[in-house]
Amino acid sequence: MEAVSTPERVETHLGTLEFPLGVPTDETADRLYEHLDRAHGVRAFLDAYSGVNLWAARRGFLDAGIEDHDVLLFSEFMDPGTVLLTGNADTVYFVTFLDLTEGPVVVEMPPLTLSFVNDLWFRWVTDPGMPGPDRGTGGSYLFVPPGYDGPLPEGGFFTHRVRTTRLILGGRAFLEGDDPGPAVKRVREGLRIHRYVPGLYGTSVAEIVTGGTAPPLPWTAETWTAALRRTDPPRFVEGTGLPLNTVPPADATYFDFANELVQDQAAGALDPEIAGPLAAIGIVKGEPFAPDTRMRKILAEAAAVGNATARTLACRPRPSEGAHFYGASSRWVNGLLASGYDFMTPPADITDRGVEPRPSTGARKLNLRSWWWYLAVGISPTFATRLTGVGSQYLFSFADREGRALEGGKHYRLVLPPDIPAARFWSCTVYDNQTRSMIDTPQRFPRAGSQGYPGPAAVADTDGTTTVHFGPGRPDGVPEGNWIQTLPGRGWFVVLRLYSPLGPFFDKTWRPGEIEAVR
Repeated sequence: MEAVSTPERVETHLGTLEFPLGVPTDETADRLYEHLDRAHGVRAFLDAYSGVNLWAARRGFLDAGIEDHDVLLFSEFMDPGTVLLTGNADTVYFVTFLDLTEGPVVVEMPPLTLSFVNDLWFRWVTDPGMPGPDRGTGGSYLFVPPGYDGPLPEGGFFTHRVRTTRLILGGRAFLEGDDPGPAVKRVREGLRIHRYVPGLYGTSVAEIVTGGTAPPLPWTAETWTAALRRTDPPRFVEGTGLPLNTVPPADATYFDFANELVQDQAAGALDPEIAGPLAAIGIVKGEPFAPDTRMRKILAEAAAVGNATARTLACRPRPSEGAHFYGASSRWVNGLLASGYDFMTPPADITDRGVEPRPSTGARKLNLRSWWWYLAVGISPTFATRLTGVGSQYLFSFADREGRALEGGKHYRLVLPPDIPAARFWSCTVYDNQTRSMIDTPQRFPRAGSQGYPGPAAVADTDGTTTVHFGPGRPDGVPEGNWIQTLPGRGWFVVLRLYSPLGPFFDKTWRPGEIEAVR
């Protein structure tokens, strides 16, 4: 019976816990409830990060005067004025929040984009564009909010029922001849957002008279003609150079953001595994969040510990997590290829025999989930696929070859072997460790790569290798496009991106060098 008994005195890291006659004393109970509140607070911080991440982004948009259905368009690429987790200066970004509180919404997509739609907890919905069902030709996407029981069209739309009444659409369009102009023009001319009107496009007269779908009144030729006219464009807001903060707070106000999000959505919008820790600290749908002084102090520490934990998971994942792409001796990390986009199932292998799924343990990989959401925004199966020529792949490095943190006052170099496996383009981008956003230097665009915009393309050496240099000043003899400026006194990390990655990346026959300090 000793194995099932609780001794009257238990020695733990919390101190001595006392259970006379098997019942906790008042002091022991108070100490354990204090510990439980702290544990729930840290768990809530880590588990809710995806949603708070997105809520912080929407708040940043609103603070900058960008309303839902407005489109933030970076026509000359994103620069460090936009504080956004691992954003880049490689593509024409366009981002908008969709409001489904009044019913279904239609998004007409322009052609030749690489886009995703996520719900308000950053869960994947669909991928409009080249990897999606329209396969880059453009198309009409219909998003149906939870609880909607009205008529829907027979066809003509890619229709998705979603779990939240707000969504985010994030899109990327690409240079043509090192010119963003054509892509910007396509987005401005092709992107449309409007409410769905039952009984018009997508619904036949036969469906109306046999299925009971009610068209708008008055039902006239003018009604139909108006419905088929091209809708007005959304309001486009220029993003290049716009000061904007979208990064979640790291103090106790984090939990105020979480509460705002929970109150904004129906109770069923949130997974129970995340709702549980939030409820345990007082964040419950339909109830006021009013922590007392004691609880506020606990939440302040929970935010500090939670943020420190997430930062450690991001900067120094343990090799046992499987994120070290080339093994424990390498500093290059890709957590999504270890966890999959759902953080449960690694992506399938793509072989000449077809698609070979990898087994799932049925357990959420919580540390890799925290790794991703602390560093990035958005999720899609295309971020975690081994299919060549589709989407993009990312390698992160926070340290040099010896495992030392990267210092902005030192000179480093990265050697990339010949035949970099990216069908579209490749790039290296430097990020500030504190903001996890592009480092802000006089160079403005902290990137190097194969594209010749917004700065010169990197130049390969005579042996086919490409060397990228990092440091506060450009070394003598190094081409401008092969150098990324850093700031003394600031830590930084780098992301190597491969757009439309090729087989040698996935089978690891091509491997980047490690970042090396130059003596």
